[in-house]
Amino acid sequence: MKIFCCPRCSADIFLDNLICTCGLSVGFSVARQSFVSDKNFCVNRDALGCNWTCDASGQLCLSCRTTRIHPDLSIDENYALWARAEAAKRHVLVGLMQWGWFTVDDASPRPEFHMLAEATAQGVADVTMGHASGVVTINLAEANPSERVRRREMLGEPYRTLIGHFRHEIAHYLFELLSSHDGFTEAFRAMFGDETHDYGAALARYYAHGAPLGWQNAHVTPYAAAHPHEDWAETAAHTMHLCDITDSFYAARLGQDGIPAGELNPFHPLDIAEMIETALSISVALNHVNRAVGQPDIYPFVNSVTTRQKLAFALTWLKKGPAAIENG
Repeated sequence: MKIFCCPRCSADIFLDNLICTCGLSVGFSVARQSFVSDKNFCVNRDALGCNWTCDASGQLCLSCRTTRIHPDLSIDENYALWARAEAAKRHVLVGLMQWGWFTVDDASPRPEFHMLAEATAQGVADVTMGHASGVVTINLAEANPSERVRRREMLGEPYRTLIGHFRHEIAHYLFELLSSHDGFTEAFRAMFGDETHDYGAALARYYAHGAPLGWQNAHVTPYAAAHPHEDWAETAAHTMHLCDITDSFYAARLGQDGIPAGELNPFHPLDIAEMIETALSISVALNHVNRAVGQPDIYPFVNSVTTRQKLAFALTWLKKGPAAIENG
């Protein structure tokens, strides 16, 4: 993620900032892809900490408009959980906008989000994270860090974040959009396999027996081995992770030997294979930094030759943006 600047004093502004150190109230403008001091802030600014702007005062911003169902707000803790989820969603959307997805100029339908909490006035609800026909359901229990860690450890996962959930589920929707391109499906099946294989049976088999031996030779995670749809969603999400990690690395003006210097644009690289290798090298370096203070690796994965090819495939198609649909 790039580092923005204050429109008044030019100090650094980060994506979640509501106010600059100089005291200026700021908001993120989707149209300008920068922070502005306009007074047309999203109506959810106070309640949810949304720092995006909108066309007129008293309106919802582009991101908040995509949330069609919110949690039961008679439960006080649901406000904080919802706010964290909206912040993660905004972060993911800004990354996707670097490819042209879901910007003000993108005519393709935007995903809809159902932000559901397990805690309701009627008791504990059963909420399943997932995607169906452009509708993304987010279980807000995952916005509680301790609960998310509990689930990660229970499932034996090395990584589980809200941003990761959003990227994974939106990747399913992007698959639907990209499938309208004449060349996508054939190329996808050559790389990931036939997505028409029984999805329910594949997931039942995965949850009963786990990933097959040697899954890491061809998949970024064990879950990716369950079915081509999940292979795509996991791989595309990892591609988004790596682009954002690399963008943040350069935005913070970091560098090391072996990593190309200069203004590499990870979202639109001239050499996709080189971009993947650079991103993985940066991830190893940042993992090393995290270990110095006892923090988990930011990217705790090892990628094979095949998974690197899949990452390159995902980046090739994601960076086409909505033009891939318009010209399909």
